[in-house]
Amino acid sequence: MRNRIKRAVSRAKYAATGGAVGGALGGLFSPKAASTGAGIGAFVGAMVGEKWAEAEPVVERAKESAKARAGDRLGSAES
Repeated sequence: MRNRIKRAVSRAKYAATGGAVGGALGGLFSPKAASTGAGIGAFVGAMVGEKWAEAEPVVERAKESAKARAGDRLGSAES
């Protein structure tokens, strides 16, 4: 249940951001373009949020692994 909520929040956050950016860019041209830009931006943002929610655990593990390896190299150089 926790993963489903995390995924939904991530999707909503990115959709809102994408909609705002798309609406702002479209608003530079016309009100109709603002509406279309907001819709497209929200759609793209939702897709990005969905993918990020799936990829985040993998990215975090990779970061931790890289930090551990860098720490091992630095530790041996200090000795």
